[in-house]
Amino acid sequence: MESDRILELAITRRHLLQTGAAAAAIPLASLSPRLDAVTPASAQGPSASPAWRHGLSLFGSVKYPAGFKHFDYVNPDAPKGGTVRQIAVGTFDNFNLVVSGVKGAIAGSIGLIYESLTTPAFDEVSTEYGALAETVSYPDDYSWVIYRLRADARWHDGKPVTPEDVVYSLDTFKKYHPQYAAYYRHVVKAEKTGERDVKFTFDAPGNRELPQIVGQLIVLPKHWWEGTNASGAKRDVSATTLEPPLGSGPYRIKSFEPGRTIVFERVKDHWGRDTNVYVGRNNFDELRYDYFRDTTVALEAFKGDQVDWRTENSAKNWATAYDFPAVKDKRVIVEKFPNRSSGIMQAFAPNIRREKFSDPRVRRALNLAFDFEEMNKQIFFGQYSRISSYFDGTELASSGLPQGAELAILETVRDQVPPEVFTTAYTNPVGGDPQAVRSNLREALKLLKAAGYEVRDRKLVDARSGAPFTIELLSNDASFERVLLFYKPSLERLGIDVSVRTIDPTQYENRLRNWDFDIVVASWAESLSPGNEQREFWGSHAADVPGSRNIIGIKNPAIDKLIERVIFTRDRADLVAATRALDRVLLWNHYVVPQWNYPFIRTARWDRFGRPEKMPDYIQPGFPSIWWYDAAKAAKTGGRS
Repeated sequence: MESDRILELAITRRHLLQTGAAAAAIPLASLSPRLDAVTPASAQGPSASPAWRHGLSLFGSVKYPAGFKHFDYVNPDAPKGGTVRQIAVGTFDNFNLVVSGVKGAIAGSIGLIYESLTTPAFDEVSTEYGALAETVSYPDDYSWVIYRLRADARWHDGKPVTPEDVVYSLDTFKKYHPQYAAYYRHVVKAEKTGERDVKFTFDAPGNRELPQIVGQLIVLPKHWWEGTNASGAKRDVSATTLEPPLGSGPYRIKSFEPGRTIVFERVKDHWGRDTNVYVGRNNFDELRYDYFRDTTVALEAFKGDQVDWRTENSAKNWATAYDFPAVKDKRVIVEKFPNRSSGIMQAFAPNIRREKFSDPRVRRALNLAFDFEEMNKQIFFGQYSRISSYFDGTELASSGLPQGAELAILETVRDQVPPEVFTTAYTNPVGGDPQAVRSNLREALKLLKAAGYEVRDRKLVDARSGAPFTIELLSNDASFERVLLFYKPSLERLGIDVSVRTIDPTQYENRLRNWDFDIVVASWAESLSPGNEQREFWGSHAADVPGSRNIIGIKNPAIDKLIERVIFTRDRADLVAATRALDRVLLWNHYVVPQWNYPFIRTARWDRFGRPEKMPDYIQPGFPSIWWYDAAKAAKTGGRS
C-alpha cells in the first residue's frame, strides 16, 4: 500500500496506537494512573483501601465522573438501522483471535464480536472506562489490580461473563499467541477473588501501565471454546476455525464467504446497549466487509457504489482519482480528518539477523541511497514530509542535541551507544537534485567500503568472499511496487543486485514469522504515552519470538535499558525525556530507512450517513463506531434501507 502509514494489527485494543499524526500538546502532568469516583469506604470492606474506581488514565484525573450518561462526542439519540459496506484488503480464513498472526489469515473485523474489560475514550489520551468491568482497584505500587465485572454482562447465548472467562482468556492468549505472551509476560497470576472479581498479580511493583494493559484484554467465552461444535467435535482454541465464535460484543457474525465477504449484524438486545460507554455507538444494523486483493479494484468498487466508505492511503489517488461525477454533484463527500492520536515510524526495515545488514554503516548507506525528495515530487504530489523520529509528529520526538534530563539518562548508557548520540543532531540525507544524489551515493560507497564491501565489475561484493551483495524488497501489496521500483535503481547504482517481489498476504505473513526476508516496509504506530509495547517493538526478548513486532531483530542492551527507563518513568516530564533518549539511540543505530508521514486521514464516502456535531479530539473520524445511517441523505444518493 502506498501510504503515509501502514496500519498494523495491534496486539491490544489501544486505539491511540492505530495511526500516525501530529499530536496535540499534552500538559506535563503526572503520569501515574489516577481514577475518579472513589467508592465509599463502607463499601470497600474492612481495609477500606485501595479504592474502587470507574476509570483510569495515565495522564491524571479522568474527564468523565462516575455515573456519566454518555461520552460528549456521541449522539445519544442517533437512529439505529441501515447497512454500511466497507473495504477490506487481502483475504481471511480464520475467526480465532488466539492464533491470529500465528496461523491462517484472521478476519480483521472479528474484534467487533468481542469486548475487553475497559474501553478507551476518544477525547482523552490513554484513558479507559469500564466496559465488561464496572470498577477497578489497585495499590499505589501497581503490584496488582482487581477488575470487578458488571453483573449484567452477558455472552450472546445469554450466559454471564465470569471471572473464569477472564482468567481463561489471559492464560490462553499467553499460551498460544507469541505477541500476547510477550506483552503480558509480567502478569504472573490471574485468579478469581470474588463472585465477579478477577485479580491480576504482576512480577514486580512500579509498572504504571500494567493495570491499564490488562484492562485491554479481549475476553473469550471459556464454556464455548471448551465445548463442542454442531458436529459434536471438541473445539480447539489452538487451531484456526471458520465456525463463527461466540462473543459478548455489540455485533455478531451474520454471514460470510471465506476470503470474500463477512457481514456482522447488530445484537439488538446487547446487554450493554444502555450502558454509558455504549450509548450513541454501534448504530448500524449491519456492517459488511468486502475483501479485495487489489486496491485499484477496491477503488473502482467504491466509485461504482459497491462500497460506502473508503480511507485513501495513496497520495496519487487523492490527487487524481476523485474527480468522478458523484464527487462533483456532492453525492460523494471527500474529506480529511486531523490525526492527533499518535506518532509513527514507517520505514524500509532490513532484517539485521542477516549478516549483510548487521553493520550500521551498511544500513546508513541504504538511507543515503533513498532519494525521498524526488520520490515525493514524482509520485506523491509533494504531499508528504520525511520521518525523522520513531515518534514522528509528537512532542516525544528527539531533536537537536540532548540536554537536561534527557542527557542525564543517556549518560547511563554512554559506553553502549554511538558517540554521535552526544555530538550530532540526527538528520536524514537530503536528495532532490542530481548533485545531492551523487554526493549521497559517494558517501554511501565510502561506508560500504569501510564495512568490507567493494565494487568489482560494477557489482558490490564482499571483499573477503567475493559474494555479491543482493537485496530482495518484499511486499504483499501490488500498489506499493512503484515505491520499491523507485528505490531499486538507486540501490543498483551502488552495485547492489536488487529484486522486487510481491506475494500474497498468507505467504508474506509466513515469511515474516520465520524471519525469511531481506527488507520489508513496516510501521510502528506510537501512542502519546509509550510504555510496555516498546519491549515488543525493539526489545531483545522479542527479537527471536516468531510473529513479534521486533521485525528488524534488534538485540541491544542499551536500548533494553532505555525501554525499561521509559516504562518506569515517574511523571510526564520524565517520560518525555526518556522517550527522546530512546528515540535518539534508535535513530543513530540506523536500524531503518525512514519513509514519510502525513498529519491527516483522507476519506471518501457516499453521502448517506450522519455524524455527531462534536467530533472526538483524538480518534477521527471514528467511523463507523459513532456514525449512523441517515435515511434522508440516502434517498438523495440512491441509498439502501
